[in-house]
Amino acid sequence: MTIIINEDLRAYIDPLTNDEYAALERSLLAEGCRDALVLWGDLLVDGHNRYGICQKHGIPFNTVQNETFESVADVHLWMIDNHLGRRSVSDFQRGVLALRKKEILAARAGQAQARQSSAVPGAAEAAGQPAQEPSFASREVIARAARVSSATLGQIEKIRKSAAPELVDAVKAGVVSINAAAAISSLPGEKQKEAVAGGRKELRQVARQVREAKLPPKPEPVPPPDDATPEQLAVHRLTLLVTELTEERDQLKKKVQHLTIALAEARGGQ
Repeated sequence: MTIIINEDLRAYIDPLTNDEYAALERSLLAEGCRDALVLWGDLLVDGHNRYGICQKHGIPFNTVQNETFESVADVHLWMIDNHLGRRSVSDFQRGVLALRKKEILAARAGQAQARQSSAVPGAAEAAGQPAQEPSFASREVIARAARVSSATLGQIEKIRKSAAPELVDAVKAGVVSINAAAAISSLPGEKQKEAVAGGRKELRQVARQVREAKLPPKPEPVPPPDDATPEQLAVHRLTLLVTELTEERDQLKKKVQHLTIALAEARGGQ
């Protein structure tokens, strides 16, 4: 049997961690390869790790052909859907996969629209039909597919676009949360690398500093008029006191939010 390995296809999904690979190897040695490897012709689509372990230890395996594929894009979509359904995939990985699916479907919709326009120029405009977005285009639909909130998906999208590779690796490894990484990704690349090099505590601190730097500046208090009456001066002092207490309350709320995030990150790293 000839099985072809495409390196781009193997790297399309994040590789297993060392612990995950070791657990899979132990399982295959103890129970054999129960799940068939998925092929498209001679091309291996699903089961790269199992295939490598089986080859290494001489473990028998079965294969199955997926005859629904017509293009590499079909293969990518199948791989994405297959991994989105797995419980072991992290929120960040699911978000990245769902965004990839959106890009593939959007590209297909654009190609279909271009073919339709070239076949019948101006047909859609003449009929008064606006260009339709693909059904997978909205952030809410993508977020549901990835099983994350729309806000989290937005943060993942920001990380994909702006984060240094070191910061992306830190998110994948669980060293930094998606929320914190999204904040840090707004910094220059070298600053991101320095934060990652500083470890978990440094990443949390830098993320907090970035969030605080985005807060609007405090307005300067307006002094009372020179001819203010005693009653007006008393009202002015009370107004300043209320403003000061409100700011103090808001700062305490932010500290509680930061502590909550830090606690969640600490628990996630255990």
